[in-house]
Amino acid sequence: MILLHICCAPCGSASVERVLRDNREVALFFSNSNIFPEEEYNKRLYYTEKLASFYGITLYHDKYEHERWLDRIKGLEDEPEKGRRCSECFSFSLENTVRKADELGIEEIATTLTISPHKNSKLIIDIAGRHGRIIEYDFKKKDGFRRSIELSKELDLYRQDYCGCEFSMRRGSPF
Repeated sequence: MILLHICCAPCGSASVERVLRDNREVALFFSNSNIFPEEEYNKRLYYTEKLASFYGITLYHDKYEHERWLDRIKGLEDEPEKGRRCSECFSFSLENTVRKADELGIEEIATTLTISPHKNSKLIIDIAGRHGRIIEYDFKKKDGFRRSIELSKELDLYRQDYCGCEFSMRRGSPF
């Protein structure tokens, strides 16, 4: 069993498809206190629930703790995209994923964050590796991102235009 950290339904769509195609069992974990505002968090969670239902897989989710996330990245607010703030954000969510995997007795984790062409998959996998039992899926390989766009259309999934944090949203930066 793999506990798959899921940032949003579109990124999860092709990632889940790939894990299932590899004949692996998977459960999803939505842990994204970086998302702002809370209405956006709830919208992304709703579509993630829709995705989990479509695939018939279990979805777990954290409570929304945006203030705790802000404390974690304090002093990094002005960092550029792909800078130290993003690395700390990845670490925050992946630490939560490892804790959830421990709680559930799941040995392996992976993350859908690696599907984005705007994110450094090697960095994400390295960060996750520091926190536990990462399966090194680089979901953008094998046309993963393109497939996520196709599946998002087929499944009528909401596709956002920023990573989720208010600092990315304010700059209008790609995620």
